[in-house]
Formats: sequence, structure tokens, C-alpha cells
Amino acid sequence: MFELRRLRLLHELALRGTLAAVAEALAYSPSTISQQLAQLEKDAGVPLLVADGRRVRLTEHGAALAEHAARALELEEGIRGELESLQPGIAPVRIAAMQTAVHAILPAALSALDPAVRIEVAERPPEEGLFELSARRFDLVIAEQYPGRTRAHEAGLERVLLGSDAIRLAVPASDPADGLAAVSGRAWVMEPKGTAAREWAVQQCRAAGFEPDVRFELADLTAHIGLIRSGVAVGVLPDLVWAGSRPPVRLVELPGEPARDVFAALRASSATRPGIRAVLGALQAAFPARRSDGTTVE
Repeated sequence: MFELRRLRLLHELALRGTLAAVAEALAYSPSTISQQLAQLEKDAGVPLLVADGRRVRLTEHGAALAEHAARALELEEGIRGELESLQPGIAPVRIAAMQTAVHAILPAALSALDPAVRIEVAERPPEEGLFELSARRFDLVIAEQYPGRTRAHEAGLERVLLGSDAIRLAVPASDPADGLAAVSGRAWVMEPKGTAAREWAVQQCRAAGFEPDVRFELADLTAHIGLIRSGVAVGVLPDLVWAGSRPPVRLVELPGEPARDVFAALRASSATRPGIRAVLGALQAAFPARRSDGTTVE
């Protein structure tokens, strides 16, 4: 008989690649992970892991059992969903949300929920949040997709569109720039390399005929606003960053009036959970309508 807890460790190893990464994610020691996987190997009666330098990798048997482990975890989650329908609030809803969603969507959404539903929120960039959703660290992830840059659809995950969020060039309030070409020689602030936001912004600059001089690489969009307002840099920002306040910078429309899709992602196996359905509904209702200047419609 396989113990579900050990199967989860094997599933995590298949996703994360190293024992150290599994240990860090689950707050276990690497030695504990190794001991539990060694016991799982005894239960299976076949080798599941093989040394590969200073690391380990899954054998053919290990990879096959990891796939079965994923299905077992989905079944367990479905059972928990049925139990929760009999007793709402039995399990917390763990949410990973990008920064703009934390400021502009979550406060209104959470205030509309039944207090009996326990909500746990962590701010995470979309790339990390979506990975951890597959790994079952979170139940819902609020992420974004930039125009022309689709995210991979992972097996077992579903998406629910929350709304469309306009993206505009942001310059100091007194700056007369009327488009990207007018700021080609300026210093830029952008999100870190590897993020969808950074890749999209760079592509817009290249389409306008220049390579942006990115002197400030910051994940915190409030820091972007401070640099732009002070005249140190220019950048492109989504409307949700203003969270209902009037922008202290000047916003300029970009070609084609682009907008990113903001969506919630969840595991299909958890879609029947009443708490998750309630949170999804609240998120959709809380997504703000916007005026052309980026402020919220009251």
C-alpha cells in the first residue's frame, strides 16, 4: 500500500528536480525527504531513484509512479471538495497573486466573502505562482497574459478570465512625449528579465525602432511609479497599478491600445470546492472598471 504523503514527495521531486528544492518547498529537511522516498521505494519493490552526479533523478519506474501519484493527488483533492460541500470552510483557500491584483482586486473581493471562508494570500509573480499551483502549494493564482505572448496551458489547470487591463506608457507629469519613439533615448524602468511583462515591454520598444536603455530593473511597480514621477525614468504600466487613485504621472496610449488579460488559474480537481467557487465569483465581481486615465469608475 502506498502512503499518499510519500507519493506527494515523489510528485514534488518530478516537478522541482532536486531533493533540496522539495525540502525547501515543503519545509522538510533533505534527509527526511530521502528517508521517505527510500521507504516508498521499498513499498514499490522497484528502484525509483538513481544517483546522477551529486543529484538524483527518477528511473523509468519512478517517472511512471510519479504520474500515478499526480492522479492520486487529484482524486484526494476531489474527495476533499465533496467533504467541503457538506461543511463549508473546512479547508482554507490559498491564493498567490501578482502585486497589482493584491492592491486593486483582492481587498474588495475578500471583503465580500463569508468570514467563515479562510483565505490565505501570498504575493508571487505569475511565473512562480503558476508553477506552485501545479505543485499544490496554492489553490488559486491570479496571473496575467500579455497580448501576443500566450502562456503554456498546463495539464490539469483551468483558467477563468477576470478582466482586461490596459497598458500605457508612463512619463513624468510635465513630459510632452507623445509615444514610444519620443522616449527612445530615455532611461527605462522595467520588471526583471524572464518575466512576461519585461519581454513584452522590450518588444514594444523594438517595434518602435529602438533598444530600451533599461537602467532600473525592479519587481515592485510602486517603485516604478516613484522613478517615473521624479523624472528619472519612463516605463509602461498597467492600469491596475493605480488601484483607484489618480495617477501622479502622465499616461500615453500605446499603438493598438494594448491590454493584458488578468485571469485566475486553478486545478481542475479542486474546481468543485465551494470555497474556491466563492472566491472566483468574488474576484470576478471585484475586477474594477476603468476610465481612460487609469482611475477607477466609482
